[in-house]
Amino acid sequence: MQGLVQAMQMQAHTQAALQAQLEAQQAQGSVPQAQDHGGPSIMEWFKRMSPPSFQGKSDPLLTES
Repeated sequence: MQGLVQAMQMQAHTQAALQAQLEAQQAQGSVPQAQDHGGPSIMEWFKRMSPPSFQGKSDPLLTES
């Protein structure tokens, strides 16, 4: 149990360090900010391709097809 707590603390520390690094890079201008260029979003492009939808079948062969 103690190992799990230590792992969670290490993960939180790493995440905080990465967030601080990202914010520092954004402040320096080396990481571009997300911008809306007026074009279609990734989701809109994906929907345009009309991918097959999952029908909830439990048979693996039907699901794959």
